[in-house]
Amino acid sequence: MNFRKTMISSAVVMAGAFMAGSVLADDVRVLKFHSGLAQSRPEAAHIEKFAERVKEKSGGSLQVDVYHAGSLGLKEADMLRILKGGMVDMALMYGEYYKRDAPALASVYAQGAITESSQHLELLPTLRSIYKDAYANWDIHTIGGVVAPVFDVGLHCKEPVNTLEDLKDKKVRVWSGHLVDTFKKLDISAQVIGQNDMYLALQTGVVDCAYYLSTVAKTVSLQEVTKYEAYLHPWAASPWMFGVSDKTWDSLTEEQQAALAEAGEETWAETRELAVDPAREEAAREERKELGITVLDPFSEADVNTFVDAAMAAWKEMAESAGEEGVGYYETVSALAREQQK
Repeated sequence: MNFRKTMISSAVVMAGAFMAGSVLADDVRVLKFHSGLAQSRPEAAHIEKFAERVKEKSGGSLQVDVYHAGSLGLKEADMLRILKGGMVDMALMYGEYYKRDAPALASVYAQGAITESSQHLELLPTLRSIYKDAYANWDIHTIGGVVAPVFDVGLHCKEPVNTLEDLKDKKVRVWSGHLVDTFKKLDISAQVIGQNDMYLALQTGVVDCAYYLSTVAKTVSLQEVTKYEAYLHPWAASPWMFGVSDKTWDSLTEEQQAALAEAGEETWAETRELAVDPAREEAAREERKELGITVLDPFSEADVNTFVDAAMAAWKEMAESAGEEGVGYYETVSALAREQQK
């Protein structure tokens, strides 16, 4: 009899524990976070750390599940509409992706805006404010984000090239229409070629040079198809913002909202501190030399100034084509950029 009572008591205890566990599980709110970046990207590690911070700060009541490399099947071009409709809880936001629905966002920041890496840090508060207000118009709440590293940008060529004059008889790969227009103003032929097609384009002679982020050039094996590199300017990298659908945000408790906001701010602050790192750039440069790259003298100050003037003019035209809002973004950021360059 005692044995039977013991078994019954144990069963009751186990059932109670199971029910308690079910209740606890039901109390955890899980948010789906879309990211179009591959999990191998450095930014992905920061997003994962953000998710860990949210869990800790919310006492486990809020969980962020990150879906890397667009694994939710969502298209970047549709992200403003997707978040506005509440079809996903969160997303990694990058303004230049949304040209169809918000063309002015492509005019917020452009290459040529900075000539020294440190200038980027001074512009960040303005960039962040612009994106915050723009996304709010789409019922998206921003809570910090990832400040992209400011990498060196150089010309990677098959032959020695470190002047704009030398580039005039070369075909150059670039990553945006703005850069095509910039080089056109300098009488240099340029075309947009995706990163995945860049290697073959250089290998087959479609282009002679690649305008690319020198710091990470080895990740796409540029040293196999180009042997010379010359530094031109630092990368004007728009920050990645963490966007939360207002429908999701409004459904959270104040404590959960606070956990998200605090985690987002900490990620922003941490990545800002890492964004500008001369030692990182120097180490990467030495590594490229070891891989067989001949690092030439940088483009001259006169050439850099000529490039910046062309980039600014192309940026202004791009902004004007986006309408009044685009012009406003351009005037705000370019004025600050020029002040930083003095």
